[in-house]
Amino acid sequence: MNILAVDGDKASLSKIEKILTKESPDSTLFLFDSSLSALAKAREEEIDVAILDVNMPELNGIDLGRYLEELNPFINLIFLSEHTDSAYDAMKLHASGYIKKPCMGKDVKYELESLRYPEIRKKYKRIFAQTFGNFELFVDGEPVEFKYKRTKEIVALLVNNRGAQTTNGEIIASLWEDDGDPDKKLSYLCNLRQDLQNTFNKLKLEGIILKQRGSMAIAKDKIECDLYDWLDNQNESKYRYTGDYMNQYSWAEYYHAELDEISYDLMDEE
Repeated sequence: MNILAVDGDKASLSKIEKILTKESPDSTLFLFDSSLSALAKAREEEIDVAILDVNMPELNGIDLGRYLEELNPFINLIFLSEHTDSAYDAMKLHASGYIKKPCMGKDVKYELESLRYPEIRKKYKRIFAQTFGNFELFVDGEPVEFKYKRTKEIVALLVNNRGAQTTNGEIIASLWEDDGDPDKKLSYLCNLRQDLQNTFNKLKLEGIILKQRGSMAIAKDKIECDLYDWLDNQNESKYRYTGDYMNQYSWAEYYHAELDEISYDLMDEE
């Protein structure tokens, strides 16, 4: 379990560290006396529990909690404060707990044992990418609707590339296969990327697309995918490749040979 603790008082933060080390020894701890530094870390790591001091400079604990919830809707937010003035705001965020300072070991222990979202929820991933047959992207069991059809194809390409950064040039070459003016296609690609961002923001899926300058990748550890499960678990996978893969996209045909070879090898092992 990944636990993020944020407190502007270094002495208090040190006390929290000692308590967490005792009460949750198998957890990975991320400790910060700065909200902005903590938020940056949360964009890199999936946080299960966040223990947040309400009265933080720059970005208070309640606002930090809102940002963290956007990154992970199933995060357990536990707030710390010397007063109960912010309890209502915490309740509106569906916080897991609220501890009045100075916090005691028994308080932290109780909250960790009474999480709103138990650790088992970590196994549940909101996104499922179906690649066998036609490509489809589901969020919470419902297919995602993008403004442009090409946006969905970009997601398919990123899923196909299995977490590798894919450049704008590679995306353009796959989607349009040298058809038309490259400059116009780059302009259109900017619209598609914006559509992707707007759609994922609306669904609270921040952190699924990993962006670098001029390239993108899928955060493959944050999605469930029939292809990934089949490649990882082989004959133990609940999914089977039977020769159909992202059927609606012509560029996907180039990957059939690789998948066929893997499938044949697995058949020989049975």
